[in-house]
Amino acid sequence: MARRWTRPAHCETDKDFALAVDVRDDNEAFVLSALVPGLNASDLNIQILDDVVSIEGEFKKEESEYLMRELPHGSFRRSLRLPASVDAEKAEAKITDGVLTLRLPKAESARPKTVKVAAK
Repeated sequence: MARRWTRPAHCETDKDFALAVDVRDDNEAFVLSALVPGLNASDLNIQILDDVVSIEGEFKKEESEYLMRELPHGSFRRSLRLPASVDAEKAEAKITDGVLTLRLPKAESARPKTVKVAAK
């Protein structure tokens, strides 16, 4: 009975983990969230270049025999092109309860400008 669990027909066992993310626009910044259970800050490499953010890391593989294995394992790399450039110097990253949160402030040139109209 347990053998049916080990290799479901719709799942490839040696495929790298695909990091799923949520991104929202918070006026002044983009906020990206991703589930990274069991990873620490030192397990991740985050790079920002203009409007592209890349996140890479690896869930350690244990050399154990499993009846069922659904938790993430293996390496991953995810690159996203955001709708506008971000200020990499002001970016912030934190992991809380297995959730990575990146706050990516928009570059000054990407922020909306308010123009005062002079009345005559």
